[in-house]
Amino acid sequence: MQNVKKIVLAYSGGLDTSAIIPWLKENYDCEVVAFAADVGQGDEELEGLHEKAIASGASECHIVDLKEEFVREYIYPTIKTGAVYEGEYLLGTSMARPVIAKAQVEVALKVGADALCHGCTGKGNDQVRFESTFAALAPQLTVIAPWREWDMVSREDLLAYLAERNIKTTASATKIYSRDANAWHISHEGGELEDPWQEPTKQIWTMTVDPEDAPDAPERVTLSFNEGELTHVDGEALSPYQALVKLNTVAAAHGVGRIDIVENRLVGMKSRGCYETPGGTVMLKAYKALETMVLDKAALKYREQIGLEFSHVMYDGRWFTALNDALLAGAESFAKKVTGDIVVKLYKGQATVTQRRSPNSLYSEDFATFGADDVYDQKHAEGFIRLFSLSSRISALKNQG
Repeated sequence: MQNVKKIVLAYSGGLDTSAIIPWLKENYDCEVVAFAADVGQGDEELEGLHEKAIASGASECHIVDLKEEFVREYIYPTIKTGAVYEGEYLLGTSMARPVIAKAQVEVALKVGADALCHGCTGKGNDQVRFESTFAALAPQLTVIAPWREWDMVSREDLLAYLAERNIKTTASATKIYSRDANAWHISHEGGELEDPWQEPTKQIWTMTVDPEDAPDAPERVTLSFNEGELTHVDGEALSPYQALVKLNTVAAAHGVGRIDIVENRLVGMKSRGCYETPGGTVMLKAYKALETMVLDKAALKYREQIGLEFSHVMYDGRWFTALNDALLAGAESFAKKVTGDIVVKLYKGQATVTQRRSPNSLYSEDFATFGADDVYDQKHAEGFIRLFSLSSRISALKNQG
């Protein structure tokens, strides 16, 4: 074991991190400081966390409120890129990791720690996301990942370990699902979902109403953006976090934002997960609808390329990199035009954009109309088409010869 004196642990209060605290003290003979991030996972997840950490052997427990920073500094910039991983995943867990790991580093530097620790397994993406942030912000600190060191392999092992030390836990030997919640979404893995042929049962979903049970009447919500920033919902000025909370409540009631996917993890394996992202689904739909009003064809195509690349940058834990900065800067330049209002209709699991307006709109009814107009001479299209297809014409003539 490396010689460290004080370790800051990313602590959730769950079974894994409850066992990690005494394990670190025993194996590293060190002081352990618990760090917990409030990223909007819910008050019930944070209740009694400080007392639980101290009872497990931590010398201190720092609970840091990151909700507004998470939405303002990570979610909003990601929305501007249009990033959606593998066409469906809205990157909820991925976006939360850099803000959590950054705050963990800040606590470590504040308390004079010489090491950082996380409870991520060696199979997942999160170990990469945490440690890439650590490397970028505090390369001088030692990183400890117990799941890559200890010989415990099951929940039963962890429960027995805590019982031997008389450390109380509310965890049980049976944990059907692995869930991760924050202000943007909740993810569900494990249990029946490990069989991709198994349709998710109703007990999987915890955040949204089943679309089949959603109200029979649609509901409309208006989102107002200023230079890419969501500023108002239904005319009410709200902070980034407040806007997301309101949209979550409204959209979840209509069953909006459910997906069931098999995704490619960074480490090489595939995993199946169900995600609920009600407010985020509405927000991203509205943003992209407004983009179509204000960006021309070439600009929108390039923004889409940024979104595709950024989805992998975010998923792979490369937030604190030069590539990340460049992609965000590109998206921000396009976002300057994204000002206006979007109306989204919520109904039986669907979020449908029905109305759009923007002072920067490039849409012109005078040009687009199927009726008579005085601004477009259709004869001009012939010359355009001849030049646009000139290379094909030359190639065909050559082949004929």
